Amino acid sequence: MHRFILTGAPGAGKTTLLRELAARGHRTVPEAATDVIARAQAAGEAEPWTDPDFPLRVLALQRERQRERQWERQNARQGATAAGAVLLHDRSPVCTHALAVYLGRPVPPALAAELERIVDERVYRREVFLVRPIGFCTPSAARRIDYPASLAFERVHQDSYRHYGFRLLDVPPGPVPARADLVADTLARLAPG
Repeated sequence: MHRFILTGAPGAGKTTLLRELAARGHRTVPEAATDVIARAQAAGEAEPWTDPDFPLRVLALQRERQRERQWERQNARQGATAAGAVLLHDRSPVCTHALAVYLGRPVPPALAAELERIVDERVYRREVFLVRPIGFCTPSAARRIDYPASLAFERVHQDSYRHYGFRLLDVPPGPVPARADLVADTLARLAPG
């Protein structure tokens, strides 16, 4: 199983890009933080990211989604197609590390242990797609950040990924189909059938 990560600034278009790739037949895993925020807000928690345990809540959902996908590894060993052997993640625990750093919080021991595990076990491919900002950031219920802050957050992500030994592959701004073509072509090169 080849697990690739898409990361970048909030509002850069990662989720839209993943939807396009899913429509083309790629397997994808949605962003955990957005879902944690949506669930918490539905339960009446207006700003769940202010909870000191927020990074751990995100990490828990990321781990759950890794376990849900364990059977796909077996399918890959049993002769799945190249597209079937690739899984695209909207963010990863490295992004959760960047979130903790950006929020000025200590990295929780559980997150540090998970980061060590994913590096040691090579859970994700070392090549990470860095989806570059599109020139603005539209705030939403889950994303209350302006464009300059999103750029600062992107830099923290880059630092975190480099710190843990990942190699960032640029996905420049542009039309969604062109971005999807770039990612698909790169996947075909890096994870051929």
